[in-house]
Amino acid sequence: MQAWMPIWGWLYHHYFRVRTDGWHHLPQQGPMLIVGSHNGGLAAPDMFMFLYDWVQRFGPERLAYGLMHPSVWRAPVPLIAPAAAQIGAVIAHPQMAIAAFRRNAAVLVYPGGPEDVFRPHNQRHKIEFAGRRGFIKLALREGVPIVPVISEGAHDTFFVLGDFYEQARQLHEWGMPWLLGIDPVVFPLYLGLPWGLGIGPLPNIPLPVQIHTRVCTPIVFERSGRAAASDRAYVEVCYQQVCAQMQADLDRLVAEVAAAKRSPQR
Repeated sequence: MQAWMPIWGWLYHHYFRVRTDGWHHLPQQGPMLIVGSHNGGLAAPDMFMFLYDWVQRFGPERLAYGLMHPSVWRAPVPLIAPAAAQIGAVIAHPQMAIAAFRRNAAVLVYPGGPEDVFRPHNQRHKIEFAGRRGFIKLALREGVPIVPVISEGAHDTFFVLGDFYEQARQLHEWGMPWLLGIDPVVFPLYLGLPWGLGIGPLPNIPLPVQIHTRVCTPIVFERSGRAAASDRAYVEVCYQQVCAQMQADLDRLVAEVAAAKRSPQR
């Protein structure tokens, strides 16, 4: 992580010109589940800028691990998995997260996955977790707080026009192989660098748009333990609570950024 800091630092200060706040909400110690909303395609610039902020504030000594989709670890592309592991990525599995909690570490998860990171541009200000509730069950079972992290601007670093996964899946059933043999779950059409017009979940170079990130008030559920995590109705209530709070926080941040842009420059 320290090796990446000079590159991240240049991007943070000069390319994305990041503004961040809310770090006082972060618990001073102990395990926690940091839940973010993915933005900006495979480049996910807000995620890396959050990591830069974390290391700047706490150094690499305060442990933080990010849950990364199993398909990335299986991808036949050299260096991706080893490079991700060097900056704290672990396979997205409950046992890996629990092992991290046992080390008093923070665990970072983006539940929305590909549906979130490639959501259409007109939904850029929407929290999208694609109905995945595993992170709620994890937090309940282990009794750890959920710390929401939101961002504004990162989804303007490219422009997703729509998702054509159903059409791509039909072509796959007719004999078209998936790239790298991996079902992408989404098949976006987007405008961005370096392709101009990108078709499919291809890597992108994010545009130099200013990013605002915010660490929000932690969420602590009334119940915890295995019984709470096994209670489907309670899991649903907790899931809706997290989605509603993060959406309200994101709406507030978007409005604040818009108001700042309208105000006269001093």
